[in-house]
Amino acid sequence: MNTQYQIITNAAELRRAVDELSHKHAVGLDTETTELDPYLGRLRLIQLATPDAVYIVDLNRFADGDLKQSEALAPLRQLFVSPRPIKIAHNAKFDAKFIKYNLGVDLVGLFDTLLASQLVSAGDIEARHGLAAITERYLNETVDKTERLSNWEFELSEAQLEYAARDAAVLLPLRDKLIEKIKSLDLVQCAQLEFECVMPVVDIELTGFYMNKHRWLEQLVTVGERRAELANELQEMMGEGVAQASLFGPARANINLDSQQQVTECLNRLGIPLPDSTRNWKLQPLAAQYPVVAKLLEYRTMQKALTSYGQNMIEFINPKTGRLHADFRQIGAPAGRFACTNPNIQQVPHAVEYRRCFTGHPEGRKLVIADYSQIELRILAEFSGDQAFIDAFKSGADLHRVTAAQVFGVAQDQVTADQRSFAKRLNFGVVYGIGAQRFSMMTGLGVTEAEDVLRRYFSTYRGLDTYLRESANRAVNEKQARTASGRLVRFNFDPSDRQQVSMTQRYGKNAPIQGTSADILKRALRLLNDDLRSTSGRIVNIIHDEIVVEVDEGESEDVARKVERAMCTAGEEYLQTVPVKVEFQIAREWAK
Repeated sequence: MNTQYQIITNAAELRRAVDELSHKHAVGLDTETTELDPYLGRLRLIQLATPDAVYIVDLNRFADGDLKQSEALAPLRQLFVSPRPIKIAHNAKFDAKFIKYNLGVDLVGLFDTLLASQLVSAGDIEARHGLAAITERYLNETVDKTERLSNWEFELSEAQLEYAARDAAVLLPLRDKLIEKIKSLDLVQCAQLEFECVMPVVDIELTGFYMNKHRWLEQLVTVGERRAELANELQEMMGEGVAQASLFGPARANINLDSQQQVTECLNRLGIPLPDSTRNWKLQPLAAQYPVVAKLLEYRTMQKALTSYGQNMIEFINPKTGRLHADFRQIGAPAGRFACTNPNIQQVPHAVEYRRCFTGHPEGRKLVIADYSQIELRILAEFSGDQAFIDAFKSGADLHRVTAAQVFGVAQDQVTADQRSFAKRLNFGVVYGIGAQRFSMMTGLGVTEAEDVLRRYFSTYRGLDTYLRESANRAVNEKQARTASGRLVRFNFDPSDRQQVSMTQRYGKNAPIQGTSADILKRALRLLNDDLRSTSGRIVNIIHDEIVVEVDEGESEDVARKVERAMCTAGEEYLQTVPVKVEFQIAREWAK
């Protein structure tokens, strides 16, 4: 298929093209770049497609001086910041980052075919969402991507230009097909939420998060030394479980501590009553009783810190900015949560030794660290309509203390720290749909005791019990669930497999709650991004229910209030009955 295209090489041609484009309802948008990182590569082409033709703006012909200030490119910048025409892009975040960095403007009025395809697939983890895959799926056409990795630095071939034009042109019919699907699945509100979140994510990735390299390396040395100590102690402790000896006495164990099989065999020989696996959460209840288990869990924490958050974090520091520019995927999980890679700064260990490495930068910049207070429990209260649960939030009382008093049959002022901690695990466990067996493993209680605790819990919150049962049954019967924005999550399982049915019931309870929490965060990002435009504040990280903003110290109090207000407003759009609470602090380092 040959696509008609026109190469734009001067200001007059660009003005005429923009005039034509500005009268369209929607245009296809794509870019070609010399690198994947806007800080290290150049924006070479911008392709804008109508049903009749594709305009290819060759930015090499507009390269005199700063593109952001170029008078010749002013019509193009105006086109991008106008809500019409709608700009259709596939993985719009990529194109928007290069356009924002090079031209200094946001893309307003976005339709992202990648996000739309992910929404329509409704959590189908097998579905692929690359442009070639969805074009074949929805248009029954083949897109040749062989030119994608060609050299875009110098003179371009006809094959490259044809490829560039085709990628933009195909977006117009693709949008039409995806809109049909979005409407038929009642996903319009959710799609709008996702599209409006693209530019805030662009800004987060362009801003980056500053990590003090020297502090990080110091921490790695400390962790490495501690890991070596623990490994040595574990070899000594597990030696008793190695059934071998020499003429000179018991042999020292030489166990691969990262081997599940060898560790399991050793712990069995030591007479420790292991569950069906040695995963950390299953071993946790045994730690208090068996020192070797506690030591093993600490060793694993150190090992993970070094492998997941070790020297490789340094390699991700951008040489131009000195910051980490992580890749945030908006729909990183079926229920809509973000995922983060290269590096995953959402899962940096909570320990202060790690978090203190992330700071405001340069000197005089602070961090506003704000998070929703018990947002998933508040969502659960809203969805269930359980009056006791709702009243606990409305009163401003400590929910975990209220729950502990009910479960243990004591006055609230008599609740001990251990009882409150127990109730906290119970409250959050209920959000994730745990049953008696898993709660037993989490707490060390016998299964019968765990069943009794859950029975007392649900006799206190009867509306909660009813809601969770109905959610579980609906997931099995309808094979789907929805969040407050209408996001659809489908469940594929074998009805004859009891384990798969049980897992679906658990997902059916949790997906609407976790997904609505993701909806709220995305709405907050949109509102906050707008509020921060006139300030020195910039969002630098997001972690499920937490937003981290870097700001000049003199503005920190004012910006903190803006963060709190935007987050509360977003929450209140979805929760009408239960109050939304946001807690924040201002600090030099990312530590609480």
